[in-house]
Amino acid sequence: MESGTKKKKLDCSMAEYLTIYEETCVQIMHIVPFDDEPKTVSIMDAYLKDNGYENDFSDGRLHHEFYLSDARKVATEKWKTVIRHLIKKLLLFY
Repeated sequence: MESGTKKKKLDCSMAEYLTIYEETCVQIMHIVPFDDEPKTVSIMDAYLKDNGYENDFSDGRLHHEFYLSDARKVATEKWKTVIRHLIKKLLLFY
């Protein structure tokens, strides 16, 4: 955090290291503007359905987004974001 403060002249005092233990996930690289994210999530949802899984969200289990592009420097149509959803096996009862 010190190097970020010195090199980029950013206030990193609120930054913290966080370890997250995740179980089964599905993720996808989203390479378009943030506003187009619902289309990408629908691809993920179709994949889950086709493979017997469902999203596993709750108050403590949220989706994650990892922004790989600097929105100030990269053209909107080239923004890269990894979208990750926690998932669980779909329980089927016959």
